[in-house]
Amino acid sequence: MARKPRLLLPGVPQHIVQRGNNRNPCFFADNDYLRYLEVLQTAANENDVSIHAYVLMTNHVHLLATPRGEWGITNMMQDVGRKFVQFINRSYQRSGTLWEGRFRACLVESEAYLLTCMRYIELNPVRARMVENPEAYRWSSYAANAGGTSDNLVQTHECYRALGLTNAARAAAYRDLFRYQLEETESRSFVRRSTVVSYLVRSASRTMSSEY
Repeated sequence: MARKPRLLLPGVPQHIVQRGNNRNPCFFADNDYLRYLEVLQTAANENDVSIHAYVLMTNHVHLLATPRGEWGITNMMQDVGRKFVQFINRSYQRSGTLWEGRFRACLVESEAYLLTCMRYIELNPVRARMVENPEAYRWSSYAANAGGTSDNLVQTHECYRALGLTNAARAAAYRDLFRYQLEETESRSFVRRSTVVSYLVRSASRTMSSEY
């Protein structure tokens, strides 16, 4: 029997990237972001996936998530893709695809790397020059992880919980990580590593392409 791809390892965090078709926008108004988060939370709960960090950019999404079952990530992303496309198509009287058809997933096997991944995700709006500080961007998990703001979507990882004995201590320690924002070389290294070990989820692509 052929070995299952490492992408399906339950209990291992994954950095997920979902992009708009041809890099076109997939969010057009505040209500679209809110709807995506609502759909994502439902899909994560139904497929037993924990979301540790996220950012919704104009034309793509970054997630850091841990599945409890082998197909948790694939099923979650299929659910999100299908329901959100239906919502956008109804809202804007459009038809056809919204996503590029495949999401990319990179295993995050190092505990130290997990916190770097969280920081990379939540600093996306800063690198894109949309805001000067991550706390100024509404559509990310930074407020929950660094500020202790309630966010029902976010479930903390044990690496994050190890930052302090209390919620306040953990949030403060996490904020300290952002005092040393990603240097350009670190960011490039992160992207190169993600590219090398990333996997294209072909089964999800075929399903979503046929449905959208």
